Amino acid sequence: MTESPIRLYNTLTKVKAPLQTTVPERVTMYVCGPTVYNYAHIGNARPAVVFDVLARLLRLHYPKVGYARNFTDIDDKINAAAAEARLPIQAVTSRYIDAYHEDMQALGVLPPDHEPRVTEHIPEILDLIQRLILRGHAYVAQAHVLFHVLSYPQYGQLSRRQPEAMQAGARIEIAPYKRDPLDFVLWKPSTPDQPGWDSPWGRGRPGWHIECSAMIGRYFGGTLDIHGGGQDLIFPHHENEIAQGTCAHDGRLYCRTWVHNSFVTVEGQKMSKSLGNVLLVRDLLEQAPGEAIRLALLTTHYRRPLDWGGERLVTARRSLLRCYASLAKVASLAPASTSEVDERVLDALRNDLNTPLAITRLHELANVLDAADSVAKQAMAKGRLLASANLLGLLQQEPLPAVQALQCEQQPLTLSVADIELLLAERDQARCVRDFQRADAIRIELEAAGVAIADSPQGSTWQRINVQSI
Repeated sequence: MTESPIRLYNTLTKVKAPLQTTVPERVTMYVCGPTVYNYAHIGNARPAVVFDVLARLLRLHYPKVGYARNFTDIDDKINAAAAEARLPIQAVTSRYIDAYHEDMQALGVLPPDHEPRVTEHIPEILDLIQRLILRGHAYVAQAHVLFHVLSYPQYGQLSRRQPEAMQAGARIEIAPYKRDPLDFVLWKPSTPDQPGWDSPWGRGRPGWHIECSAMIGRYFGGTLDIHGGGQDLIFPHHENEIAQGTCAHDGRLYCRTWVHNSFVTVEGQKMSKSLGNVLLVRDLLEQAPGEAIRLALLTTHYRRPLDWGGERLVTARRSLLRCYASLAKVASLAPASTSEVDERVLDALRNDLNTPLAITRLHELANVLDAADSVAKQAMAKGRLLASANLLGLLQQEPLPAVQALQCEQQPLTLSVADIELLLAERDQARCVRDFQRADAIRIELEAAGVAIADSPQGSTWQRINVQSI
């Protein structure tokens, strides 16, 4: 087992620690992907973007990276969507898988190494269920197969919940055939109009939790290094994965590090159809380039709640415009062949994916490029900026067209001199009391408004960057 310079917060241990891998020079990561019954919304996009950055970082440090993100293509919501549309289930899932690929490509999300679909892994699911039955951790009742939670004394370690204190919640079905209310379904019967497969327990389909464990075993085997997903999956989904995955393999550790991104809200409210505030990625792409949406997702640390307000996308566009403006001035200049990722960007990302700090450093690198006074210095500064931004999946476009696209329908910059001076004074005060998070946020706000800051021992100065003239 080896340690890495990458430190991640582990939901299981509640501690930020160096990443450990089972095999030297190899890391495996599985991330729960979407259930494909509708178009992807901004909440679906957040884990895709966050774990794309993590995968890029891992590939920089490990010669071998195995990254899988699944599609759940069998689910009662999919059945309902197919019935409503009067389409075969496969037609619905194929449509939304294609749409998901289009949306993620627009956000600069690179394809994972594996994209398993549940329906393609039924044999692995059946085998895993059989093992759990043979080991006494699962039982058959009324054509269902259920995992018996009380057979695993460590149940609840991920979510810090004790079984006796748990209440049946979302996606936990109470049924008379269960030995215990917390027991969860591994296999359930299908009616003639529902999708199903033959099994030793009758025609049916898999439960939600068993699917991911079976696919992880198929592609990675052994102990998984990193398991990712949204915070809403901690309980019951990931809790149940640990239980069945551990018990099926005689107590072997299921996963070393669990990484979860926090929720996305809209103007302070949870996204829901009833409120009419579900933000689809493809609708947002009509408002701004995908790269701006990606930046907007990365300006809040992945473990903090992200509130999508009206100004978030505007600020992201201006922030990108500021960086592309610097690149456009040297568009014809080749970056230095020795260009490497900036160490401060690396340090920020190695420290539990601190993307806000890394983005702040990108703006500083753009300032360095603006201030370069020779062709050699410009080439070096350009190369470092591009290499560092690439690790975040940013600044991937040709600068001149990018500037034009980002300027489209942009509102004029409205910060007055008094506004700028006030923000600069607030930033200086934040730095004095070592509130660097607030200081960085003010810097991003100013630079997104076209105001470049230069720090020196004598204090901070500023100047406007005229991107409109490029």
